[in-house]
Amino acid sequence: MGGEGKRAGEILVREFREDKDAAQVAEILRGAKEATLWTEADLGKIRVLSGVSAYVSLESGRASGVAIGRRVEDEAEILNLAVKQADRRKGIGAKLVRRLLVEYRRVGVNRVFLEVRESNAGAIEFYGQLGFRLVGKRKDYYREPEESALVMELRLAKFTSPGE
Repeated sequence: MGGEGKRAGEILVREFREDKDAAQVAEILRGAKEATLWTEADLGKIRVLSGVSAYVSLESGRASGVAIGRRVEDEAEILNLAVKQADRRKGIGAKLVRRLLVEYRRVGVNRVFLEVRESNAGAIEFYGQLGFRLVGKRKDYYREPEESALVMELRLAKFTSPGE
């Protein structure tokens, strides 16, 4: 199903396509102060990077969110997650992360990591609800403003995808 047959308001998650999605995703990232800012040019080259998986959420044909991760052997990291400000609190972020996790499980990943700003209580709670647990701290990891990162981990053996 390519999304063209979706009802209005229904969210589709599919693989990121540089040619179709880079401009819209760059715009989403510019509007998400907590996400890592990648330019349209950066996004246009993302799929050539080894082990990278990227998914975009679409509503009525327009990108509403993005999740990007990277796998190295049996471990992976969520590099970036952003949802348009107007589309938050609709379950889009969770849908994107779950899609990444399903892919990682399929290819034999055992553990997934991510970093989150220490002050970002909403994101910490969000990831906790998905099964991630705090495992460490990286002092002064972020810039502008300078802040430590909390390292969170999910063991995929404990993750169950929707429908399981």
